[in-house]
Amino acid sequence: MRKPIIAGNWKMNNTIASGSALIKELIPLVKDAQCEVAICVPFTLLPAAAELVKGTNIKLGAENVHFADKGAFTGEISAEMLKEIGVEYVIIGHSERRQYFAETDETVNKRAEQALKNGLKPIICVGETLEERETGKTEEVLERQILGAFQNLTAFDMPANIVVAYEPVWAIGTGRTATKEQANETIAFIRKTLVEKVCAKCGADIRIQYGGSMNAKNASELMSMPEIDGGLIGGASLKAEDFSKVVNY
Repeated sequence: MRKPIIAGNWKMNNTIASGSALIKELIPLVKDAQCEVAICVPFTLLPAAAELVKGTNIKLGAENVHFADKGAFTGEISAEMLKEIGVEYVIIGHSERRQYFAETDETVNKRAEQALKNGLKPIICVGETLEERETGKTEEVLERQILGAFQNLTAFDMPANIVVAYEPVWAIGTGRTATKEQANETIAFIRKTLVEKVCAKCGADIRIQYGGSMNAKNASELMSMPEIDGGLIGGASLKAEDFSKVVNY
């Protein structure tokens, strides 16, 4: 059985004060969750968040990590730095990182390797644009991203330490959402690719989230699908009540 994981991606939102208030409000609302719960917060919030979630069922995540141990990489943060704070999960290859900051399949792979080497659990994001879906390239794009991201990762790291998030780029921040059938079918293809081309033994057990505008209204129907193992939640994670409804779907 794959235990579902609902992870909030706060993106570039919340100060230490507002973020701390949100976490305090969230803690009692999700304390009885049947799924795994994580919040991925901005770097400046990580130390405060680590203290607040200590002793709760909420896991702490970061929104990115660099692929080098250390060095002249102004503005970046290393896996060792994140581990020291108490981070458990880290988002890698989000579509916004690919779109705005030149992330590639190669750098996603290098970041994933670095995270795993330091005991962090990567949430590896994959997904197609609207143009790619409409021109029938969804499976081609997803296969390329999966094979690129998982290159040289060992079976030892899967499935306990890796989560995949399918995030159709056309459904992020647009208010559009894939139907539950579309999401389930595409995630089934991702799983098939993992089983056939990455890790036959453990591909079936890797948790795959849906990351395209899952919210309080559609979480139950999306989570009812057999291939969907959770959600990577953007906007809905910025309000404790809304996020808790997704968690307690």
